[in-house]
Amino acid sequence: MSASEGSAAGVGRRKIAVVLFNLGGPDRPEAVRPFLFNLFNDKWIIAAPQPVRAAIAALISTTRTKSAQANYAMMGGGSPIVPETTKQAVALEAALAGHAAAEFKVFIGMRYWHPFAAEVAAAAAAWGADEAILLPLYPQFSSTTTASAAEAWAKVWRKPTRTVCCYPAGARFAQAHADAILQAWQAAGAPPKPRVLFSAHGLPQRTIDRGDPYQWQVERTVEAVRPLLPADWDHQVCYQSRVGPLQWIGPDTPAEIERAGADGVGVIVSPIAFVSEHIETLVELDHEYGELAEEKGVPFYIRAPALSAAEGFIAALAQLVDKALTAPHGPHSETGARICPGQFGLCPMPAKSA
Repeated sequence: MSASEGSAAGVGRRKIAVVLFNLGGPDRPEAVRPFLFNLFNDKWIIAAPQPVRAAIAALISTTRTKSAQANYAMMGGGSPIVPETTKQAVALEAALAGHAAAEFKVFIGMRYWHPFAAEVAAAAAAWGADEAILLPLYPQFSSTTTASAAEAWAKVWRKPTRTVCCYPAGARFAQAHADAILQAWQAAGAPPKPRVLFSAHGLPQRTIDRGDPYQWQVERTVEAVRPLLPADWDHQVCYQSRVGPLQWIGPDTPAEIERAGADGVGVIVSPIAFVSEHIETLVELDHEYGELAEEKGVPFYIRAPALSAAEGFIAALAQLVDKALTAPHGPHSETGARICPGQFGLCPMPAKSA
């Protein structure tokens, strides 16, 4: 239905830009260094003041460029995250087509490489959006991801915005993960009694200690998915992508792969906090950890796919958009209310009153 048809069909029909935000990734080898600089120059990633933070970002991006380029070369020279997010946007827009309350157009935005928030805001304004729904592709809230994306958007968009701050445990989202795990298991010949490693991107422990609810929300996701899998399967929450000398949350995914080898148990690795295939899944999980599993004698190593544009996941996103229409402007969770316990002070929603 076009905007003009919507105006004729009913009063109050809005034009809403739905913005799918993701981390972003370099689209060619030459983009690796500036992408890394943008990432580590984010105050939510490295808390040092300027100009110290920029100096740190310059050092890290310079020293890591060559190794990062080698990893991206394994995926054709660049990150697949923009094509992946584009597929999700196309599917979501189709799911929202013909909505009675509003006309939707789905845009994609990246935090650390094109298309940046300013580019997306300009495109949404040119389309004539009256307001925006910010839908980060980070199901579990963290200050290092969702808060950073929301802040970047707020700097460039002056019209009303509703932000879905988190959706860690919704029924459709959980079922989409369970379906991905079960389908991968069946495709591998349904080997008996696997151990599911629910692997999420790690964070420094000090980030959690400052009140970031990410780890708590990851555990809620696993609690929602686990009952949808066979009861006799073992499972473990673990965290990948650790870098640097700081203490990180654990247990560490490589350590859990080694433990599975020692126990003589095969594993299914589920990227529980990733909804798009990218370097952490296609290189780290598939190549690095797959080789580790073989080295440590893990009987079988199965990797469940990221949700990407799976029908169940797109249905979950469409439901979140529908709920956002009646939510107040600002942040809200999948339930509309705060879901984090009070000790998580970095949760963007007000603490529950006593």
